[in-house]
Amino acid sequence: MFKKLFLFFIFTITTVLTGCKPLTILDPKGPQAARQADDIMLTLWIMLLIVITVFAILVYMLIKYRASKQPKDYEPPHIEGSPLVETLCVGIPVLIIVFLSIVSVRSNYIVEATPKGYEDQEPLVIYASSSNWKWHFSYPEQGIETVNYLYIPTDRALEFKLYSHGPITSFWIPQLGGQKYAMSDMITTLHLAADVTGEYSGRNANFSGKGFAENTFYVKAMSQAEFDQWVDDVKETAEPLTEEKFNELLKPGHLGQMTFTGTHLEFLPPPTAENGGHNHQSSANLQHEEESDHMDGSHH
Repeated sequence: MFKKLFLFFIFTITTVLTGCKPLTILDPKGPQAARQADDIMLTLWIMLLIVITVFAILVYMLIKYRASKQPKDYEPPHIEGSPLVETLCVGIPVLIIVFLSIVSVRSNYIVEATPKGYEDQEPLVIYASSSNWKWHFSYPEQGIETVNYLYIPTDRALEFKLYSHGPITSFWIPQLGGQKYAMSDMITTLHLAADVTGEYSGRNANFSGKGFAENTFYVKAMSQAEFDQWVDDVKETAEPLTEEKFNELLKPGHLGQMTFTGTHLEFLPPPTAENGGHNHQSSANLQHEEESDHMDGSHH
């Protein structure tokens, strides 16, 4: 019976695992993601050590102090407690927490700064804004904008300026770094870099309505020369992005990949301290609000 159960267990594990894909967060392609992957593996090894130790002690205690070894009239002695055991039970978890806290704080400072090795170069600034349920990528230096796809050069620091035209979302490219929230009234900055050319997936990691599951985008990392060539091709072939067209893009729904010359930053600035953090409305909406305020004022 035991043999059959064991064979069934092995068969189940092997058949299930054959359909599993490798975890992208453990296959980093940039320095920020590599740091986070190392922290994840460190945490897993510590947890594995704890689990093995606990089960080893459990097995030892069950065997050493099993009831069959004691006479029927055996009564265990009264014990007040062991200072050594209590110190170990409290001290070891405290040391583990302190150690992981130090690692976490150090890593947080590292991933929140320009990637290591890229401090002396000018980063590529990209404004990544979300709307239901799509991503808009504005390249102010290059004067182009894409929808639902992102082209980036390798071996160059990337500085993403994140915000939302609607609900709170979360920008995440697992193989390049951790997620960070995009909100409507402020800009958050995410520092990334790609060390390896290739194609990666990105998505919104924060639930934002019924279209959340398909709120994804495509990422392609290429050499700087290929990136410059792509920018030139876009400027020669893509249609300009107008305010009217951008207002259409903001309507809830799903879209494919799109490319434009110019960016919406020219007529719809991102939230900044100067703008008060409330500049995500079209000119038509702003005009409507101004007229409403004027009418309200005339009634007083």
